[in-house]
Amino acid sequence: MNDSGLLTKKSVRRSWYFYDWANSAFSTTVISLFIGPYLTSVAESGADASGMISLWGLDMRPGSLYPYAISFSVFMQVFLLPIVGGIADRIKSRNGLLAVFAYIGSISTICLYFVKDGRYALGAFLLIVANISFGAALVVANSYIPDLASPDQRDAVSSRGWASGYAGGGLLLILNIILYAGYETFGVTQAEAVRISMMSAGIWWALFTIITVRGLRSLNRPVGAVGSEALTVGFKELKSTLREVRKYPETLKFLIAYLFYNDGIQTVIAISGTYAILELKLTEISLVIAILIVQVMALTGALLLAKLSNRIGAKKVILLTLVIWTLMVIVTYALPAGQQNPYLVIAAGIGFVLGGSQALSRSLYSQVIPRSREAQYFSFYEISERGTSWLGTLAFGIVFGLTGSYRQSVLLIIAFFVIGGLLLLRVNIRQAIKESGNPQPKVV
Repeated sequence: MNDSGLLTKKSVRRSWYFYDWANSAFSTTVISLFIGPYLTSVAESGADASGMISLWGLDMRPGSLYPYAISFSVFMQVFLLPIVGGIADRIKSRNGLLAVFAYIGSISTICLYFVKDGRYALGAFLLIVANISFGAALVVANSYIPDLASPDQRDAVSSRGWASGYAGGGLLLILNIILYAGYETFGVTQAEAVRISMMSAGIWWALFTIITVRGLRSLNRPVGAVGSEALTVGFKELKSTLREVRKYPETLKFLIAYLFYNDGIQTVIAISGTYAILELKLTEISLVIAILIVQVMALTGALLLAKLSNRIGAKKVILLTLVIWTLMVIVTYALPAGQQNPYLVIAAGIGFVLGGSQALSRSLYSQVIPRSREAQYFSFYEISERGTSWLGTLAFGIVFGLTGSYRQSVLLIIAFFVIGGLLLLRVNIRQAIKESGNPQPKVV
């Protein structure tokens, strides 16, 4: 490749990194911190005399609205993302498809600013649309990895993307925490600070997506489906992929392993705040500090573990992170109540392996899927990540119901890491790459 081509490749990669930078604001500011408590409070303000709300004919308690909305959005993704993947694999303007979902999601997030005064139905609708669009856009974005890097470069490229995401999401999160903590200084109410913060995440998502969409134009196909034809192609591609998926047994084994260990990761993310406050008796400020530490350490871990993967391979590094995940859960189980500093150390450890395990899983998966069907297979990956992430939290809730102890429930999470790790050990990555018809990297 000449110098001009190398510079072009680097610039295209940078534009792709910016999408992780852009959309992570939605994950950190909206999902991780603000939308759950805020939407619940809006629903409570709109409850009737019996303390119930009614949404689209379904009566529920205000506290159920947020988990129901998230669950419904994930349920819809199971059906929609494979179709999106099929379209992305055959559409002429792939960056245009990315833009469509990114802007539907970001505009819906911006409109969360108008959720107030009992408008919980509007809030639930916008959250559902934003979360579905978030997942759909990720399917398209992840499908670019094989176009951006050779097999030996993918761990580094994927990890830089994740690091960019943690940097961007963390930076906006810090600014929004400053606004939320000092809302009186800025002349707004606490509720207004939350609404402004969520709106800022949508604006951030929209603005930086422009860089990605413009930068990825050079990777559009010279020919491909356009208009209504793209939707028809999406369904045809899905049918074809479902028929052929059995040709790639090692890839399926990896996807099942990922389903288990990622469910452990997602459960830790989902319950860590509740565990910190209700079981460890820590303050909300401790939780905020922990979130910030996780952002910083995840960025660091993604970059450092990518370098380690160049030496020993992504599979071994992922297995190493699963061992560390397990140890962190065990230490958390044994941690006495009221111990803030040890909890923050655990947060740092979790953050370090969080970035690496996610980034390297994405790059390793890109090695074991067939060319020209990347988006279709990444739709299954996204479903494994998001569509099954309720299994761990459900199991956590059942154990809590039986034992009345969050500590006993935490121990169950270990099973997801152990099962996922054992399944991953049995995956022959070299064979999976061969079955998919891809070139072999030096180390896996």
